Amino acid sequence: MIPFDLLSPQTGHPLRSDTPHSLRGADESDRWPVIDGIPYLRTGRDDLVSLTLELLDDGKRELALEGLLADQDDWWTGPPADPIDLHALGRDRDTLNLREAILRLGWGRVGDYFLHRWSDPTFLAGLTLLEAHWNEPACVFEFACGIGHYLREFQSRGAKVAGGDVVFAKLWVARHWLLNAKAQLVCFDAASPHWPIHGAPVDLVVCNDAFYFLDDKAGILDCLRRNAGEDGWLALSHIHNSARPGFSAGGAVSANDIEELFPDGLVYDDDELTRALVEGRAPSPKSPADLIGAEAFSVVAGPGMRPAPRKVLDGITLPREGTQLRLNPLYVPNGEGYKVAWPSERYEAEYAGHATYPVTSPGPEVLDWIGGEASPYAERVRRREFVDLPERW
Repeated sequence: MIPFDLLSPQTGHPLRSDTPHSLRGADESDRWPVIDGIPYLRTGRDDLVSLTLELLDDGKRELALEGLLADQDDWWTGPPADPIDLHALGRDRDTLNLREAILRLGWGRVGDYFLHRWSDPTFLAGLTLLEAHWNEPACVFEFACGIGHYLREFQSRGAKVAGGDVVFAKLWVARHWLLNAKAQLVCFDAASPHWPIHGAPVDLVVCNDAFYFLDDKAGILDCLRRNAGEDGWLALSHIHNSARPGFSAGGAVSANDIEELFPDGLVYDDDELTRALVEGRAPSPKSPADLIGAEAFSVVAGPGMRPAPRKVLDGITLPREGTQLRLNPLYVPNGEGYKVAWPSERYEAEYAGHATYPVTSPGPEVLDWIGGEASPYAERVRRREFVDLPERW
């Protein structure tokens, strides 16, 4: 476990356990629910916090869970989840696979994104950024971690991991389908009066495909820098460029903004990172002024980062040796082989032009990965024709 303290997002006072299902600050009015080891510290949800605590205190844990699973972020525009589906999800979580769980949560296009993120070009760009500057971090904190795709990679390589996200259901899915029990997960809103993760700086702080959503980018970046401390480093990938139209909501940034926010940073074009992975070479950073036309920026910063990128050959971008890989689930049977079937028109519009995997594949459906460039499947694994999926995908 990473020995950090939790602070009340409302008062800034240290939080301590007062029951198996709650944390408490300075007084009874500063009390927060905990389910499956995940503290729910969202501000602006007073009624939900009170109701959840009341249900937990009365022993009605499953009803309390259903309420938190229904909670969404403020950018959500889809319909609310069906209460019957949420009840079934809580009841059957030990037997459902990840696809069934996400279907019951009613996440729509966001669900497509999470289910296929292992081969999304933006995810691969983030992995490349990490490997190019990798220094064997022992403790990693990921802000806006979603359902834990990156945390799974860190944890599988022996790092202690912690993750925070504004949506409880995403953390809950991470807990039950992607991560082992040692992962520390906290639900909180970055816009809260007080940043709840305090003390014990970590070696690496990560934020992927989320920084552009934040309003107070400079203030939150200061919090992330404090989490990294004097010796750690930060990796923030897929920050949307305001000069380019995109598919996501949020507040994109300009190249000038990147230069002001990260005076100590190395800045990359997301597309350059993805190409570097496929080609097995070191990615090339550029000055922000040279990336005005990039679709998205990626940045490493902080005193603990490597001073120059290294070749992307055998680190976190590739599965661990001995892993059983599966054919990318975007492929469906087609004659004697397989072809890509996009989960939606939006997904195709966003990712088809950047995809690293071919439109067709001969298979096989399962592959025992021996690792290393000498493997006959190395190029196909690098392109994510084959992926390392969770056991209950």
